Amino acid sequence: MKKNLLFVCLSILGSMTLFAQTVAGPQVVHTTEKSAIHVPPQVNAVALKKIYSNLGTKTDLYNDTNGWLLAGPNSLGSALLEFVAMPFTPKSNSTVEQVQVAVHYLGSGANQVNLSIYADSGGAPGTLLAGPVTVTNLPESGTCCALAVASFTPVAVTAGTQYWVTGDTPLSGTGSDFTGTWSWVTKDLGEWGDGSPYGWSVLPVDGLPAGEVLGTIP
Repeated sequence: MKKNLLFVCLSILGSMTLFAQTVAGPQVVHTTEKSAIHVPPQVNAVALKKIYSNLGTKTDLYNDTNGWLLAGPNSLGSALLEFVAMPFTPKSNSTVEQVQVAVHYLGSGANQVNLSIYADSGGAPGTLLAGPVTVTNLPESGTCCALAVASFTPVAVTAGTQYWVTGDTPLSGTGSDFTGTWSWVTKDLGEWGDGSPYGWSVLPVDGLPAGEVLGTIP
């Protein structure tokens, strides 16, 4: 286990209950910044428009020292099982083709995570619309500002309707031991999704998972 895993801090936020969750969570991860020099994110080779984004400036996209734990069922003895979801609501009818999110690797398990797009069901992820797409070679925790990028078969979304980008892992096999973080936006207040293979709950906190949704807007 690498030293940065020692910065994992388990904390219960209020008295909210997770649906069949196996941890007390949600769980906050605090890491030390590995470099004060922030590099811009990778250049997108495809010209896509922003359907949703909560990211900051190119060299300060997100808070690289704080985030939510994202861990598979075989990570660190499975006691840390936790998936994360970022809500988004398009302003116009659009077609989603890509998401870019601030998911980082904490140095334990396979360096990969699954990203998907879900429809909303009662304020939580419901029907799978696209994915999962497995993203490998994630940036190291405590760094900024590389992003985990997943491209999807185009999926139509409706203006004013909430959707979710989820980060999770397989239940077994390669990737099920992943341990990482989904960094927060620098300044934000909103709701996010916390879950596991057994269900999701939505929690209002000032630490929204950072990312953006890209595609085409007619």
